[in-house]
This record gives sequence, structure tokens and C-alpha cells, in this order.
Amino acid sequence: MLQLSDVLSAAETIRPTLSPTPCRPSRVFSDWFGQPVNLKLENLQPTGSFKERGACVRLEGLTPAERAAGVITASAGNHAQAVASHARRLGVPAVLVMPLHTPLIKVNTVRELGGQVVLFGQSFDEAYAEAERRAAEQGMVFVSAFDNDDVIRGQGTCGLEIVSQVPEVGTILVPVGGGGLIGGVALAVKSLRPGVRIVGVEAEGYSTLLASLSAGGVVAAPGAPPIADGIAVKRVSERTLSYARTYVDEVVTVDEETIARSVLILLERHKTLAEGAAAAPLGALLAGRVSLTSPTVLLISGGNIDSSRLDDIICRGLAADGRRVRLQAVMPDVPGQLHRLTGVLADLEANVLDVLHDRPFGDAGMGQTETTLTLETRGEEHIAQILSALAEAGFMNVQRVAAAARGGGVGRVAAY
Repeated sequence: MLQLSDVLSAAETIRPTLSPTPCRPSRVFSDWFGQPVNLKLENLQPTGSFKERGACVRLEGLTPAERAAGVITASAGNHAQAVASHARRLGVPAVLVMPLHTPLIKVNTVRELGGQVVLFGQSFDEAYAEAERRAAEQGMVFVSAFDNDDVIRGQGTCGLEIVSQVPEVGTILVPVGGGGLIGGVALAVKSLRPGVRIVGVEAEGYSTLLASLSAGGVVAAPGAPPIADGIAVKRVSERTLSYARTYVDEVVTVDEETIARSVLILLERHKTLAEGAAAAPLGALLAGRVSLTSPTVLLISGGNIDSSRLDDIICRGLAADGRRVRLQAVMPDVPGQLHRLTGVLADLEANVLDVLHDRPFGDAGMGQTETTLTLETRGEEHIAQILSALAEAGFMNVQRVAAAARGGGVGRVAAY
């Protein structure tokens, strides 16, 4: 296994190229969670994520023959951007295999950096297998996003910076995909400060590290369409699992709804654009998965989101935070019913964003209409007031439509 000296050597390698990223205190989160909370802003790296570190160390270590042969990698986006950037700087040909549904901003950025993009597969794992196949076929150097010692020690330099910037740190929350980041950070931090608690945060549906630690060997995650595409990795490696066993204290998971809410909160409260993976550590705190007893650092690992994905996340985040809600009712199809219902909403200052009357295709019977309203609200207390006021007005059993991120269905009611 790598030692602290290997991470220190990596820090010297990246020093001429990459500046330390800031680790800023958060007054808001410190107040919320009762301990000093700091944000390690890896989203401020030149290509927008921590992947800069490992890619720099790996490519700097190539032999002249390897540089001439070129490099190939698989990535959901951030690693591809980092590899393309450092390959261009060093004059190394680079091929980047990315899943078909990679956010457009990441694909375009890789192309702008001079990398040859190959879109392949529905998941990171499928892209990974294709990149390995092409590497063997074309004689290129495969640059793993996480399963490589140079990459791991490069990511570990982030841990060195955290300890230097927040000497009193007692807990570090790190997003987990393939395990390279948490492996390197945990190695560096534990070597310098053995008492610091290292917590990994995975997206539900991609909890491969948690499952692998429990099983005593690498276990694939089932996978699911993710908001946190940067950590949508179905399988850690034996290498990264060994670092987690040795240095990581615990691993928790966070659902999609909470991740979306975390992206929104970071954007509003700190003007920090964090992709879903990067917001997962905050999500672990919001969901109560981690209790804080000491000064804490949240590792904000990247900030690359395309506009359509960001719009979706913001909408889901607003719903998760109780600032948007959808209500549904079945009402008599007679004049005045909708006016009466919206009058109640107006009295409570709920802003109506959308109204749908569905006669032929909904669940309403003859002489009835199914009405769905999307409202802008002020939080869960306001929603409760709206539901109570509608019931008092005779609209009985009005229910919320479960947001997609909640994984729920649609509630049907009869309101008379």
C-alpha cells in the first residue's frame, strides 16, 4: 500500500501546476449542525473537480514511450476533463470514453480541451470496459479514474491541504464513487492525524463501498438513474477497498431527494455550484446520517453540471425543501369549484404555477374532474396550513403528489 511519503511526493508533483483550493468556513452550516463546518471547494479546480490531482500525477509519471502511445480513459465526465487538460499540456494524445448520457457540459469541455471523445454505454462500467478493450487493441495507456496508485496518491493531496487549512478538523465527509478520492484523502489524513474521523458518502443505488465493506470483498451495486452521476460507479476496486478497510471509519448513503436539496442549498446559501456527487456530504448531514461532535470539513468534489440537469435538480430541490408542492383532488365538474379552491390558496398566499383539469383520462368518474395544481410555497409548515384550510373548506382528504425523487406515486382523493 501507499505511504504518506507517496502523497507528499505527489504534492510536489502537482505544485507547479495546481494551486491549493480554499477551505472556507460556513457560518450557516455551523449554526445548523452545532459544530464548525468548512467547505473544501474542489469545484474551483481548473476543470471543476478534484480529478485534476490524480490525472496530473498519473500523466506526469508517463515514460516517453507511453506519452508517444497516448492515453485512454473512461469517465462520467470529470476525470475525462482532467485527463484531457493535462494531456494537452504535456502533448499527449488522449481518447476519452464517456457514457452516452454524460452531461453535455462535460462532453463539450473535453472536446474543447483537445480530447477525442467516444460516447459508449449506458453506465460508467460499460464505458470502462470499452476503454480497456480499446487500450489493449490500440496499445494506449489506460488511465483509471480510481484504480491506480498514482491517481490515489494524487487525490490524497487534497487531504494534506485540509489538515493544513483546518488544523482542528475532527471529521471529514468525502463523496464516494470508485473510492480513489476517499482512499487517498483517508491515507493522508490518518497518517498525519489518526484521530480524525473519515466518513464516506455514497448515493443510494450505488453503495458499492458500503456493501463491499460489509461483505468482506468487492460487491457490485445495483445502480439506478442518478442525480449524482459523478459517483454513479457500480463497483469499487480491490485496491480502493483495501484503503477503505484500513483508513475509513464509516460509510453512509444519501437518497436522490436529499442530494437535490443539498445542491440547491449550497447554491443559495454559499453561491457555490456543486454537482450532485459533490453535494452528497451535505446531504448526509441534512438526512441525519452523520452526527457531528467536532470541527468538520465537507469535501465539495466538483461543480460540473449542464443547464438542463441543474434545472431538474433545482426543481427537485425546491420540492424536497417544501417550496414547491403538487396537490390533486377529484371534484364535481360544476361551475365555481375551481374558483372556490383557488380562493383558499389565494388567502394563504400560495402561488399557483400550474393547473390541470383532466376529465377523460384521469381517475374521476362521470360528472367529476381530476384537478392537479402545482404551487409555490414557503415550506412544510405552509403546506400543512394549505392542506388544513382546504379540508376546512370542504375539500376533504386532499393529498400531495409525491415528487419523482421521493420514489412515490400519486395520491387520489375525492373532494366535495
